Amino acid sequence: MTAAPIVGAAPAAGWPRRVLVGLGLAVVSIALVLWAPGFTVLCAAIALGALREFAQLCARKGTALEVPVAAAAVLAYVVLTNFRLIHRYEGTLLATTLVVALATAMFSGSGGYVARSSSTLFGVLYVGKLTSYFVAIRAIPQLGAAATIEAIVLIALTDIFAMVVGMRIGRTPLSSISPRKTVEGALGGLAVATLAGIAATATPWLHAPWWQGALIGAITSLGAQAGDLVESALKRDASVKDAGTLIAGHGGVLDRFDSYLFGGLAFYFALWLMGMIPHGLWVS
Repeated sequence: MTAAPIVGAAPAAGWPRRVLVGLGLAVVSIALVLWAPGFTVLCAAIALGALREFAQLCARKGTALEVPVAAAAVLAYVVLTNFRLIHRYEGTLLATTLVVALATAMFSGSGGYVARSSSTLFGVLYVGKLTSYFVAIRAIPQLGAAATIEAIVLIALTDIFAMVVGMRIGRTPLSSISPRKTVEGALGGLAVATLAGIAATATPWLHAPWWQGALIGAITSLGAQAGDLVESALKRDASVKDAGTLIAGHGGVLDRFDSYLFGGLAFYFALWLMGMIPHGLWVS
């Protein structure tokens, strides 16, 4: 999610380009939603890209991940969720990840065995588990494609309007973790996402009263903004501005999709809260 600078600070260079790139990524993602296997592959690719950058952040702090172990576990999260098996094998997956990461760290002889295996497990949960919520949303019977598109739109609107409103009228810093973000920008993103959630209740797939749509929009927006702050904290801890440079105007994969990691979880939780998730659906 892109930072919303405080009024009086120098405007972020090239912000229209960032908006256009963000919209373009959203359009591509929405197009792939209509083809479930393609969307699963997209989620896997994003997760691996984000994991690579997370590993680089950890390495800067001196605690490297066991990257091959983490990558295999992240892919397992996506695949097991896609085949509706994650609820059955998640415990085994996490235990195996920890044991194998500890073993590979010990055999590498580089020291910091507990730290390396702990960072590996954290990376798998942060990237793999959170990404799997989007796969689970897409797999909801009858509602999956429409629900996934709504989640993407709500998060994209939160990102865009938090930045635009913050640049126009932002004055109050939101957090010391990311001083360029403002309370006004956060409220702007929240308001637009809430209104979009209400508007979604008019679509044929949702069949919900307006207040449920408002809650879905608000919860998703709050989750998206929390995800942005978490990634800002990780970058601040590693003393870097961007997690990577892969996406023009946005930094790295993690910079672009940080809000989607927590936003997908929040959207899934909101649907569960409204009774729209079938009992025992794939993700705990």
